[in-house]
Amino acid sequence: MKISQKGLYALQAMMTLARRYEQGAIKIRDIAAESDLPEKFLELILLELKNARIVDSVRGARGGYQLRRPPSEIPLSDIIRLVDGPLAPMGDAEQLRGLIAKDADHRALYEVFLAVRDAAAKILEHTTVADLVADKGRKGSGAKGGSVPAKRKATGA
Repeated sequence: MKISQKGLYALQAMMTLARRYEQGAIKIRDIAAESDLPEKFLELILLELKNARIVDSVRGARGGYQLRRPPSEIPLSDIIRLVDGPLAPMGDAEQLRGLIAKDADHRALYEVFLAVRDAAAKILEHTTVADLVADKGRKGSGAKGGSVPAKRKATGA
C-alpha cells in the first residue's frame, strides 16, 4: 500500500474539518491555509470527497465544506480507498486470494502480501479521523488507544 500526496492532502484536510467540526462550513481558503495545502488541488480533493458523500458543501457567504458525519464515524480506510484505491500492496484482497489459489510456487509470497494488507486494513478501518485529531502531538499513540511499535534500528550487517 502506498499513500499518494493526494491521499495525504485528503487526510490533512479531513483533520482540519474534524478539528472545526462544530463550527459548520469552512471555506476552502481557510482549510488550505490551516492545513498548508495548495488551494486548487484541495478543491479537487474536496469535490471527490463530496461526491463520495464524506463531506458536504454549503453555498453562499457562509459557505464552504463540512464533514457529513461526525469525525468518529469516518474511518481512514474510507478516505484512502477513495483517493488511492485498494489497500493491498499489489491489487486488491480478492486478487491476492486468487493468486494464492492459482500460483502454488509463489503462494507463500502472496500470503505475506495478503497478511500485510489485512494488518494495514485493520488499523485503517479502526482508526477514525477523530482519533487523529485526538492524538495530535502524542508520540507512540495508535488506533483506539493502542500503541504503535517503535521502529527498529537498522543493523549495519
